[in-house]
Amino acid sequence: MTRYKSTSMATAILVYLATGALLAAAAQPPRNIILIGWDGAQRDHIKEMIARGELPNLVALSKEGTMVDIDVVSGATDTKAGWTQLLTGYTPGKTGVFSNARYQPIPVGYSIFERVEKHFGDDNIETRAMIGKKGHVDNDPPTTIPYEKWEKQQKKQKAIDKKKAGFGDIPGGVVTEENGVKVVKVPGKPWYNASQNMDMFVNGLRLNEAVGAMALKNLEECKDKRFLFFIHFAEPDHAGHQHGENSQEYTDALKSDDEWTGKIIAKLKELGIYDQTLVYVIADHGFNEGESGHRYAPYVFCASNDKAINRNGTREDIAATVLKRFGLDLTKVEPKLDGIPLDEPAPERKAPAEKPVTEPGKKAKAKKAKAKAAATGTTNG
Repeated sequence: MTRYKSTSMATAILVYLATGALLAAAAQPPRNIILIGWDGAQRDHIKEMIARGELPNLVALSKEGTMVDIDVVSGATDTKAGWTQLLTGYTPGKTGVFSNARYQPIPVGYSIFERVEKHFGDDNIETRAMIGKKGHVDNDPPTTIPYEKWEKQQKKQKAIDKKKAGFGDIPGGVVTEENGVKVVKVPGKPWYNASQNMDMFVNGLRLNEAVGAMALKNLEECKDKRFLFFIHFAEPDHAGHQHGENSQEYTDALKSDDEWTGKIIAKLKELGIYDQTLVYVIADHGFNEGESGHRYAPYVFCASNDKAINRNGTREDIAATVLKRFGLDLTKVEPKLDGIPLDEPAPERKAPAEKPVTEPGKKAKAKKAKAKAAATGTTNG
């Protein structure tokens, strides 16, 4: 009996020590973090594919950590607003990036890339972005355009957007006069400031294969360094706009995202740095069910090997989680983040089933459109 008690006590001590060691290890900041963006990945479509066994790498990553629902509760369900929120932790009121058409450069220092550069020191972390899209995840400088030229561009892009929602890159701007000539001052794109303070910012790669190949090359280059990578796959968004959310092309594009996610994880393991790396698969917006646009598509997700994540959240919570994992004191971040780390309690923030109408001038129009939709049996996303 005594020997049994002694053995039990020894086992308990070993378990206690092992648990303590695991907790201590979990409390240590990871050396690396990778954010893998699946642009335009609708949450319900992802879950349907998981049920059919079509996203094995996403499932494997989630089993190491978790997969949670992410809702869009502020800002447009589009690319400019989405990636800005995800990679800054702020709602549009602080960044000035409200939608693809209403934006400005993100203020200097607000992105997670700039914050970790400041925290660790420029020479102590690599911040690199490899981006499939050119438009909407862009870093063009401010420009001044003659009004007539701008007006022609607007008409052309609106015509494109009318045929395929989301394809028209319609820049906003301020109409003014310079030396008696009417011009439009177009603001710099959202990533204009941040990209100048990063080690690498490459966009317009378009195809998943080009993005993935560059990602693997950069992992090899940075295997002995601390890094924060943003790897952005654009093909699901392009396929959704061209063929619709319920198309085989959209499904195939998401399968491609999953394959490349698996290759990135395999590369991390080959380099011997996976155990030091947190991986987050995230999306900026979804798609209107069965449609080719995302006028209001607020349902996305986050899948990660981060075991500490314990709740659903919103887009801005991703940046807060990343900064906390890297050891930043969020109470000292200025201005205060709108996001809350996904391992901390937060009020429930759910996107409503229908887009809220906040502008008084649009209420009557929305009511009329809803009545028309009900009468014709159509839906308006």
